[in-house]
Amino acid sequence: MGAGWDLEYRAAPAIRYTGVVLAGGQSRRLGRDKRFLELGGRPLIAWVLERLAPLVDELLIVASDPTPLGTLGVPVVADRFPGQGVLAGVHAGLAAAQGEWAFVVAADMPWLNPALLQAMSQLGGADEDAVVPRWRGELEPLHALYRPAVCAPAAEAALQRGERRVIAFYPAVRVRIMEEAAVACWDPAGQSFSNINTAADWENALRRQFSSSNEIFLPEEPGQEQS
Repeated sequence: MGAGWDLEYRAAPAIRYTGVVLAGGQSRRLGRDKRFLELGGRPLIAWVLERLAPLVDELLIVASDPTPLGTLGVPVVADRFPGQGVLAGVHAGLAAAQGEWAFVVAADMPWLNPALLQAMSQLGGADEDAVVPRWRGELEPLHALYRPAVCAPAAEAALQRGERRVIAFYPAVRVRIMEEAAVACWDPAGQSFSNINTAADWENALRRQFSSSNEIFLPEEPGQEQS
């Protein structure tokens, strides 16, 4: 293994949940590879992986180039429809997932809330193919739970039609919306959905490391309550 934040991981024999982390790595608006921007001494992607790991039986990273991610100890899969945007990444992760269900999240979401993810998993029943939160009037398809056996082929069909919107396959599957009031029971401020797209986003993330008393305010470790 490499640096101190490297994550050792082994898939469990029986796979019910897969965690899929989308790590395309282009970061056009930010101008640098946001996956490895350090928050509290660890890259953003390490925070994401550590939050997902206790909740799933299998972890996967989706990226066009696996080389920079080799030290993380997590399998990396590539898009099957390269150049087709985020939907292609979602499809690649779902197509590779062995779990009955798959959490799909972005690599730049260090404030993932395990309690919210667990609450989402409780909504995934026999009558659902996807559980998607709604926050501030918008769906959060990159913080969602999908049934790969149904959603992967639906996403592939959308890509073959030339669709690129992440939600393009939603009309073909049974989607359960987790409304904002339910989300707020676990994450009142919606911190789970905070990500890093611009320099301003990154500056805000760095400022959030410190409370008014100058204590470190980082994404809490799994099992800890939020400060």
